[in-house]
Amino acid sequence: MPSMNKAIHHFSELFAQLGLLDEPENIADFLAKHRGMADGMRLPDAPYWTPAQAQFLRESLRQDSDWTGLVDQLSQALEAEPPPQPLDPLPPIASDSTP
Repeated sequence: MPSMNKAIHHFSELFAQLGLLDEPENIADFLAKHRGMADGMRLPDAPYWTPAQAQFLRESLRQDSDWTGLVDQLSQALEAEPPPQPLDPLPPIASDSTP
């Protein structure tokens, strides 16, 4: 029986494959900028992809390629609610220093 091993790719490699900046801060910025923009639609149909990027995503999903797991993770990351922002601490109470 032939081996069905798939290559293991990293999230940054998916970004590079899509022609996007693939440093962690660039990935975080992309996710923050596009999170929730395409709620209710399939990832390849989101408005922020070029035609070539959308085609790559469609083919990855349709062919169950090496990239499918990462494409699914990207889809989940873009659909997720952003994490709640921590509350700012209350400012110190000013004391009246006049005599």
